[in-house]
Amino acid sequence: MLSFKEKDRPIVRKLLCAGCCVRCVLRFCCVGTCSAYRRSYEDIHKELLAFISEESSPQPHDASGEEKTDEPTNKRLRIDEGSTEGSVTAAQTDSDICPVCLGVLQDFCEPTFAKQVSDAVKNQQYEFDSLVLTVSLPAQLSVREHSCWLHVKKEIREKSMCLGKEDVIQVKDAFKWAVQGKIGQELGAAVLANSSCEVSVGFMHPETEEDCHFLANTCPDCFKPTKNKASIFTRMAVVKALEKISEEKFSRHYPCPPKKTNTRCTALDTTCLHTSVFIAGRYNKFSRELPQTPWVIDGERRMDGSVEELIAAPLLSSFRADGFNFSSSGREDVDVRTLGNGRPFAVELLNPHRAKFNRTEIKQLQETINQSSDKIRVRDLQIVTREATSRMKEGEEEKTKTYSALIWTQKAIDSTDLEFLANIKDLKIAQKTPLRVLHRRPLAVRPRLIHSMSSIYLDRHHFTLKLCTQAGTYIKEFVHGDFGRTKPNLCDLMKTNADILELDVESVDIDWPPAIPD
Repeated sequence: MLSFKEKDRPIVRKLLCAGCCVRCVLRFCCVGTCSAYRRSYEDIHKELLAFISEESSPQPHDASGEEKTDEPTNKRLRIDEGSTEGSVTAAQTDSDICPVCLGVLQDFCEPTFAKQVSDAVKNQQYEFDSLVLTVSLPAQLSVREHSCWLHVKKEIREKSMCLGKEDVIQVKDAFKWAVQGKIGQELGAAVLANSSCEVSVGFMHPETEEDCHFLANTCPDCFKPTKNKASIFTRMAVVKALEKISEEKFSRHYPCPPKKTNTRCTALDTTCLHTSVFIAGRYNKFSRELPQTPWVIDGERRMDGSVEELIAAPLLSSFRADGFNFSSSGREDVDVRTLGNGRPFAVELLNPHRAKFNRTEIKQLQETINQSSDKIRVRDLQIVTREATSRMKEGEEEKTKTYSALIWTQKAIDSTDLEFLANIKDLKIAQKTPLRVLHRRPLAVRPRLIHSMSSIYLDRHHFTLKLCTQAGTYIKEFVHGDFGRTKPNLCDLMKTNADILELDVESVDIDWPPAIPD
């Protein structure tokens, strides 16, 4: 049984006479019980008619004192004499298009539509155990809702009652209550308020698109063109305008109750979207001919392959994702190797159709990446949260990195010429944006620290330089000076021209992601 109160009786009659569907009647009677909206249209209709029939005039009695029941009381229940609003009939069904919800709470709440949505989701081959249902409605429904509210408000005001607009159940909520249980049952998934998998259902109604247009004249400040919106009549803009417009002005421009239409809403294609999955790990790069990201200059690709592509390709395939975003703790040049424990990285997988993997499957995925190329190797591969990836960037410039470089000097040297390097601690340098990256980085002077240095003498023109530096230091520029853009530099310190022949990253001292034992 539906829980109606005596004050609801005039509202029910007024709404039914205006042609509203039975679920819209429930909404305006503030029925907040989900199960009420899941009932069949016919059952709700019968109960509404029974409810309003209770105020019918007493029937005449026959000689025995019994009421005459020759005519069923529910066959035609007319409102007050002289009313122009029409009548409530037992024959009224959901084939009449509701002027308020435009059919959203009629046919679209039936099991056939729930199955249609479920089949569309199944065809997209997502794997999930829960979902959240989102609904997009035409903006003009807000106008029709406001019109109907004013229509009902006038009636109950005459009876010294009150109905706040915020008390009316929203079309979106009523629709979800009616169908989401059926959709969840079809898909074998729980329907929750929050879930990583979002199933979106949308509606459009071209016949009434002009319903909102008068608001642009009465409340022009609410409607501003935006780059990302095809129309200025967004739901938020319409709601804002309805909050500003007076009841009297609204009624002058729009009928109360809203006019009936010839067509019902059309359902848009059902879409699914899974929140991103984040994969983290560390990578080693062993090749001096492999860029970290695709190397494209003036629209032309210069080298085949990249670190991010070698890592991302197996992930995309396994998670069946639509795309990815790659980030790392710094980056090395194409001719620089990354050794030691590797460089931390994170991959955001966009709209994955499969999101759950156990540890064994992730380990197998790591092996797949490592077997795909001898140019890189991945370790500590794991699924992490979006929030955890921020740790890779937190305080990045306060972290340290260790390098090994093969140095050439123009002047002949011996081992004693290198001894002073070990005594230099926390050398402050100023690095103007290097010429080689000026096309992609803003011009600035960046202070950096060379924490320590050591050397291994090789011959009269070569030695190995070990450096521990502040993250973000340009090592090549520190060695050759970059035409004086880095000061001081190794050339200044050794009082000879010097250049870097090979460079390796030995360690990136960031304790993330957590190490995973082999």
